[in-house]
Amino acid sequence: MFLQFERLANDRTDRIAVEIGSLVIAGWAGRDAAAIEHHIEELAALGIPRPSTTPLYYRVAAQTLTQDSRLTVLGPDSSGEVEPVVVAMADGLWVGIGSDHTDRKAEASGIALSKQLCGKPVGAQFWSYADVEGHWDELVLRSWATIDGKRVLYQESPVSSLRTPRDLIRRYTGTDMLPAGTLMFCGTPAAIGGIRPGTRFEMELKDPVLNRSLTHSYDVEVLPVVA
Repeated sequence: MFLQFERLANDRTDRIAVEIGSLVIAGWAGRDAAAIEHHIEELAALGIPRPSTTPLYYRVAAQTLTQDSRLTVLGPDSSGEVEPVVVAMADGLWVGIGSDHTDRKAEASGIALSKQLCGKPVGAQFWSYADVEGHWDELVLRSWATIDGKRVLYQESPVSSLRTPRDLIRRYTGTDMLPAGTLMFCGTPAAIGGIRPGTRFEMELKDPVLNRSLTHSYDVEVLPVVA
């Protein structure tokens, strides 16, 4: 799976095509045990079983990654959630933004299955992780969803509510790096007002220290479920 990225670093900007051979989604990646429990209960209200451990790493087909502005899903029961993402390239780690869009009805039957059923949107711009690692906890995640025709703030949290990418990588690989060509989703904050579907999803990773943002958005096209 090849994706095109514009890479922004303190000393350069370039464009690169990257072959993503492995996609990993880190679930239950919060630092605060109470916040993790809140998210577990949030999902339990939808019939989704508790995880066996936290964090939990799901392998997902890299072909589910998409940078399109439209995501087609089957049925009305899916929703997005904003996450920082990191990808390992030959010259180090790069950080971007993505949405672990998930079929919530299928999630009640099996989380691993549900994560294979929807495309995983990611933005086209990435920052050098080295440029933000020193002030990582200052970054802020936000998302907005269009629900019943109204744009609402859906998520908002400093990334300090989540484990750092480096911590997640160490727990997954036992080292400080991912294998080259691996992209990892790094967790998400709870939804404001609970998880619910929308027709459009917008997301932002804000860096107030360097005064810049990564953004991405997509419309959701729902295909009917027919017997």
